[in-house]
Amino acid sequence: MVNHINPPLPILKVQQNFHGAHRQHVADPYAETTAQLLTLSLAGLVSPGQKIAITVGSRGITDILPITKAIVDHVSSLGCYPIIVPAMGSHGGATATGQLAVLEKLDITQSSCGCPISSSMNTVVICQSRQGFPVHLDQVAASCDHIIVANRIKSHTAIAGSLESGLVKMMLIGLGKHEGAKIYHRAMADYSFGEIASGIAENVIENANILAAVGFVENGYDQTASIKAFLPQHLIAGETEMLKLSKSLMPRLPFDDIDLLLVNRMGKDISGTGMDTNVIGRKFNDNVAMGDEVPRIKRIMVQSLTPQSQGNANGIGVADFCHQRVIEAIDLEVIKTNAITALHPSAARIPIACHSDAEMILDAASTVGLTPLHQQRLVWIRDTLHLSPFICSTAYQGLIQQNDRLSIIGRGHLDFDAKGNLTW
Repeated sequence: MVNHINPPLPILKVQQNFHGAHRQHVADPYAETTAQLLTLSLAGLVSPGQKIAITVGSRGITDILPITKAIVDHVSSLGCYPIIVPAMGSHGGATATGQLAVLEKLDITQSSCGCPISSSMNTVVICQSRQGFPVHLDQVAASCDHIIVANRIKSHTAIAGSLESGLVKMMLIGLGKHEGAKIYHRAMADYSFGEIASGIAENVIENANILAAVGFVENGYDQTASIKAFLPQHLIAGETEMLKLSKSLMPRLPFDDIDLLLVNRMGKDISGTGMDTNVIGRKFNDNVAMGDEVPRIKRIMVQSLTPQSQGNANGIGVADFCHQRVIEAIDLEVIKTNAITALHPSAARIPIACHSDAEMILDAASTVGLTPLHQQRLVWIRDTLHLSPFICSTAYQGLIQQNDRLSIIGRGHLDFDAKGNLTW
């Protein structure tokens, strides 16, 4: 087993400063969510004693607990009964207990939220799409009097358009559970997501008693930047505007060309593909940037899978190399279910596995070209949600000094333990 790099590889620790609007953040997400819901005057749209389903997905969202708790408490203040429903398609191994476990990893529990959580993979068909396939809805949510859809709005890892990852996707794929997710992804092989989404969203709004929606956007510091509540008739337009804000605030790697990208952790709580392809430049091809996509990364290495992923390493196929511990953490049935449901079998392909970080870096570096490792452009990030601070090789020093958004806050060498592994 390779447990060192000799001579030691000099590195820089860099702070990335997101200017202007990137600093916009909501100081009290609970209070802001409550204030937004109050603007909708929902009391005139419900009756005391009614059951209201509240959606929660599988992503690691910074303020998911206070936002969800605010929705729960507002529903209770109306004299209604809130019920949290996992809305995550086939995640959690496409099982009810698996989806409950995902929520628990996100600290969404009956105790923390103050209301029951009802997890089921059963669905009902509420209508037919204009393309001719059935529209599925979570059975628990369908049995409630109303539904409040809540989700973060951001760029999707494979979809480009005015609607990507957010409230509409939550209504279709999240609340569609495994059956709905399978159908929608298959339909996307024949139609664009935009063609499917707008029509079905209107169908779901009309047939599923959608009471309201709460959308939120995060800034480059992984903080909540904006929270908006919408009545159903304003949901699609509202999400479209919030997606524009999200894209303007999205954190990015500061270099267009990278030889080696080392990712400390990937996971379903971070992105649908474990690593956000909008960040790593592989949105339209698993293994290389396409067209004017940046950054252009030659080799991607992954060190670990988050515990919150419950063995779902969907997206590992986007990496070129990984640590053996990632392979050992994979639940093969779970990743198979997710990849097939998403019509993305290559996302579950296993990259070259190495027994140490040192071995992985040396192996990856040997595939880049003639440039020796100590002259290669290496970047090391915690994950694709957290891009500051990051570590890079001294090959970037000139570019860093020319960029007023970057500051060198430390210098050193890559240090490995006795087994050849790095610690973040």
